[in-house]
Amino acid sequence: MFGFLRKQFIDVIEWPNPGEDTLMWRFPAQDQEIQSGATLVVRESQQALFVDEGKTADMFGAGTHLLTTQTLPLLTNLKNWDKFFASPFKSDVYFFNLRQQLGRRWGTAQPVTVRDSEFGAVQLRAFGMYDYRISDPAKLFSEVTGVTADYSREQLDEPLRNVVMTRLASVFGSSGIAFLDMAANQVLLSQKMAELLAPDFARLGLALERFSVESVTLPEAIQKALDERISMGVVGDLNRYTQYQAASAIPLAAQNEGGLAGIGAGVGVGAAIGQ
Repeated sequence: MFGFLRKQFIDVIEWPNPGEDTLMWRFPAQDQEIQSGATLVVRESQQALFVDEGKTADMFGAGTHLLTTQTLPLLTNLKNWDKFFASPFKSDVYFFNLRQQLGRRWGTAQPVTVRDSEFGAVQLRAFGMYDYRISDPAKLFSEVTGVTADYSREQLDEPLRNVVMTRLASVFGSSGIAFLDMAANQVLLSQKMAELLAPDFARLGLALERFSVESVTLPEAIQKALDERISMGVVGDLNRYTQYQAASAIPLAAQNEGGLAGIGAGVGVGAAIGQ
């Protein structure tokens, strides 16, 4: 009988084996009550949040904590306990993984339509990576995860990608960088995106640690135009080089035995190169 009763009270609350992909985990109290004076163990790179009927209460960082009305002032207020309250109580306890989440990928599932001064409306694709960490567990709980048993970084990927896509078109449209030059300005684009996204992430309880644009893909027709422009540029350079060679050959030929014949040979060779 006494053994059964003891099982109904929780003496130790901890998250001993956090999964690498898990951002939030609810301690499985089920119908059990937490013993007044119970021990809360919070490991490094974790935070624990007490929640009463969906309302966020006390937060605990790394360390071992004794749970009393003194250490749970917000929960005490929510439940209207007096300072001498020492009975078992019910509360949800959520643990959060504060480690950096590295190398999360983003990309345009559908092309983003933006306007370019040279090509008009252009459909653009891009992709890259970002790193983040949880900076405000209570805000993440209120804005994103809610009262669920656990929440993974894969579940967070989609809403974060939506945030990125919302900012992407405005950044490309306001960057002032021609699309043909974007490949050479990915660092600048990354910086602009990071500046705009940091407040968006903060509103979700997250800190954006790094954001990178790794590739900007032009539409096929524009890419073809770019390739042709590069080809024409190369041809133009060859023609100028041929003209320079021919002009340089004139004084040299005059000094050599071939005379004007040397000039004709130089021009002929230059013309052959230019073809």
